[in-house]
Amino acid sequence: MLKVTARIRRTGPNTAYSRGVSPSGANAAAWDRHAAAYQQGAALPTDVAHYGPDIPTEADLRLLGDLHGKRVLELGCGGAQCSIAFAKQGAVAMGVDFSSEQLAFARRLCEREGVRVELHHSDLADLAFVRAESIDLVFSAYAFGYVEDLNRVFRQVHRVLKRGAPLVFSLPHPAYDMIDDDDPKSPLLVRRSYFDRTPIDYEWNGIGFTDYHHTISELYMGLTRAGYRIDVLLEPEPTPSGPRSIFWREAFRYVPRTLVVRARKEGI
Repeated sequence: MLKVTARIRRTGPNTAYSRGVSPSGANAAAWDRHAAAYQQGAALPTDVAHYGPDIPTEADLRLLGDLHGKRVLELGCGGAQCSIAFAKQGAVAMGVDFSSEQLAFARRLCEREGVRVELHHSDLADLAFVRAESIDLVFSAYAFGYVEDLNRVFRQVHRVLKRGAPLVFSLPHPAYDMIDDDDPKSPLLVRRSYFDRTPIDYEWNGIGFTDYHHTISELYMGLTRAGYRIDVLLEPEPTPSGPRSIFWREAFRYVPRTLVVRARKEGI
């Protein structure tokens, strides 16, 4: 079990849709242990890309455009549900994840869905297997919360994207890190400074995970310095009705849970 270094201890999924990377490899081992239970509980769709728990999907946000014939790379693909959706839309889909168990599930799911997705077991910033300027879209849903050095990822993605092509990603909203949504009495009480950069360690079904807090300004500056132009920044409200996911918390109604960014490659 990880030593708790932050004041927030979460027992629900701070990154319920997350697949990412930890420098120590602890998150990879944690996801290997948790993959089966997560996939059974999440039951994510394979017909449309999702951005986070209980918010609109790509069917509503429409950030990716026509994917037919496009080369699409998903970082932190987990069970490859989004990559499968891309393949069904005619894309040449590739997925990267650092959890071998998540990728094993992804391979079985691709076979069941009858689509081809090229899967790679790798750190999210290790994209040496991808040629420079060969990718039309890089997508990531809730994986970047597990990445300590996002600037390294941004640089690698910039290398493989074609000029003008987008990086579209979602991650836990940094404002949400300030609260403990599992406190039954005061879930909206501020317990952590927005400017606290210490890792957030928590338990999910008895398994230790670590998140990394990235402020909006840090994301903006990191993308700008890496040669991107941000053209979309969203803080989606929860869907107004319909069945809620297993990740639902009432705090979602009051504090933005998810941050969605689209940034296009500029420069060389």
